[in-house]
Amino acid sequence: MTGLCLYATNSTSEFSSVSASQAPTQSRPLRVAIQMDPIEHVNIDGDTTFAMAEEAQARGYQLFVYQVEHLSWQEGKVLARARPAQVQRVKGDHVTLGAETLLDLADDVDVVLMRQDPPFDMSYITAAHLLEFLKGRTLVVNDPFWVRSSPEKIIPLMFPDLMPPTLVSRDIAAIKAFQATHKDIVVKPLFGNAGAAVFRIKPDDGNLGALLDLFFTTSRDPLMVQAFVPGVFEGDKRIILVDGEPVGAINRVPKGNDIRSNLAVGGTAHPVSLSDADLAICKAIGPTLKERGLMFVGIDVIAGRLTEINVTSPTGALAMKAFSGVNAVALMWDAIARKLS
Repeated sequence: MTGLCLYATNSTSEFSSVSASQAPTQSRPLRVAIQMDPIEHVNIDGDTTFAMAEEAQARGYQLFVYQVEHLSWQEGKVLARARPAQVQRVKGDHVTLGAETLLDLADDVDVVLMRQDPPFDMSYITAAHLLEFLKGRTLVVNDPFWVRSSPEKIIPLMFPDLMPPTLVSRDIAAIKAFQATHKDIVVKPLFGNAGAAVFRIKPDDGNLGALLDLFFTTSRDPLMVQAFVPGVFEGDKRIILVDGEPVGAINRVPKGNDIRSNLAVGGTAHPVSLSDADLAICKAIGPTLKERGLMFVGIDVIAGRLTEINVTSPTGALAMKAFSGVNAVALMWDAIARKLS
């Protein structure tokens, strides 16, 4: 069999279904379903998920895409209302989508990429719970059990010696005591993303109380509070690890006096090499990432201090490839092929 056979389930079906009766053979292509935000709207110049799809297609893999709202559990099956996809690096014409297809993710595909963007909320956690039912049947990257158990700002707490001084709390007295000790601090939502709602509070800034009131009246979550690291103005390194091994990095430099280096809020990417401190961080955390099945990870390092471990849908692969020639996405697919074999 050289391809995947599609058939209508009945004459009134609204979508087709992949035939589970077609047993996989050595000759058929790997089947990949990507759980992501709408592929039609991605920026192909910077989107790592698109690059993953592009590399998979170049290897002859068959692609399907679906959004998290099209994921279902029904009578013991994990289903996705997906569309076959073909991609090309042409702006404005980068994807061609086929008719909707109902996939049984345990039987009809070999790999699921969990790549929808955060926020890391109950919707994200629920999707991870559903994909966890595929364990032992279909490889999910990253492993959904450990994605939901390794939030970006929580998992670094396993390595406190690698981090700046850090507090996670919603205890106002504890936060004010932390500020009294460290003076210049950064306050950020524990489950935020893309640099949203990240604030620097300087020693003479009287806004901490009002800021905490704002956070705690709109959310029941604790905050992450860290000592400010002045080295952020020289850049925040995004280091990509594949199956626990560092493969390269980019340096994201904030715009002006903004302390946020995220590309989504105006930071710019620059080439950078890995320092001894960076490699020591990777060596310390790599075995945990590999053990947890977190195969494609982006960590954030400022002045040799670990700040985040991004396991949901880390980016930066295209910029890194442009600067260094290292194709982290290809290395990820190599690692997946090894795991499948």
